[in-house]
Amino acid sequence: MDTRAVIDAYYTAFNDHDGEAMLALMTDDVRHDVNQGERRIGKDAFRAFNAKMDACYAERLTDIVVMVSEDGTRASAEFTVNGFYTATDDGLPEAQNQRYTLPAGTFFALRDGQIARVTTYYNLSDWLRQIEA
Repeated sequence: MDTRAVIDAYYTAFNDHDGEAMLALMTDDVRHDVNQGERRIGKDAFRAFNAKMDACYAERLTDIVVMVSEDGTRASAEFTVNGFYTATDDGLPEAQNQRYTLPAGTFFALRDGQIARVTTYYNLSDWLRQIEA
């Protein structure tokens, strides 16, 4: 599978809420970085992160634009997160099914046709403003 197909499959799995399909695209030692958060390493850590996300948020990504380096070892995507904050996440304001729309982006590194790094960025202040409104 070429890099663009891997990234497209990743986002299809995300929107289908299929964490296991996302994990199937990753190396065993995948590095996962989210702004304002700690680095997670390995599929088990990514699986735990997804379980928490699924418990607290209902999200769908739209307007996804994928860019791939010439050698296929790097990719990025920008997109819009359309979500609902459904259950209170640790250290964050109380969830009351607040709706939010947030621009975001992710950088990927690939190794042997699999995702070895996922680094996601979004504006936390914007998200907090939306859910506290």
